[in-house]
Amino acid sequence: MAENKQSSLNLSGINAAIIMDGNGRWAKKNALNVTSGHEKGVEVVRKIVESAAKAQLESLSLYAFSTENWSRPKKEILGIKKLIISAIDSQVPELIDQEVRLNFFGDYSSFGDDVVGAIGQAERATSFQDPMLKLNIALGYGGRTDIIEATKLIASDIKLEKLSEEDVSNEIFFRYLKAPINELDLLIRTGGDHRISNFLLYHLAYTEIQFTNTLWPDFSEEEFIKCLEAFSNTERRFGKRTL
Repeated sequence: MAENKQSSLNLSGINAAIIMDGNGRWAKKNALNVTSGHEKGVEVVRKIVESAAKAQLESLSLYAFSTENWSRPKKEILGIKKLIISAIDSQVPELIDQEVRLNFFGDYSSFGDDVVGAIGQAERATSFQDPMLKLNIALGYGGRTDIIEATKLIASDIKLEKLSEEDVSNEIFFRYLKAPINELDLLIRTGGDHRISNFLLYHLAYTEIQFTNTLWPDFSEEEFIKCLEAFSNTERRFGKRTL
């Protein structure tokens, strides 16, 4: 049933994003350590990416690690570092087969040379010019920091006369942000919390937002498709009055 529904979806040009929340709570509920929750979450990513490509999304951006997540226990962060490398090793061949272009954004330099090197190799291996899907992974990312850094860069370019104040527009501002999309069309948050947690703040002006109580490791392809269907049936007015 879900396969038939998915085949009818054509969301070409749509940029979607997911705040993947609930790995730790899922692990606790199942009497497992938190790393097991993150590992299960990575398995879900594989299925959701495949569904996103079949639905013909332009891009899917996943919030993997925020600037605030650095306050988590060192043992958990170490586990995440190892998991990033193992996930890249195991999933990049599948992304290549599906012609999915992988891109990481945020300040992930603090994850160390091994992680940075693995990310660089993965991006080069999937650098398709006309991909079936653009998969963007936010790692060490914070929306406020992104806006502040973009503002500094613009101010510097104005000072250097590479840009004038009159040139600054939404389109120009997007070019200075680290997040590799412009307008975000759909945001899904799993895990039951109703907040956006400093994710893609500038991009969310007219985003349709959906919240689900499902913990990320339990998030299924069927539920993802239902979210996409609900979005496709939404009337988006962008501030205009419907007559």
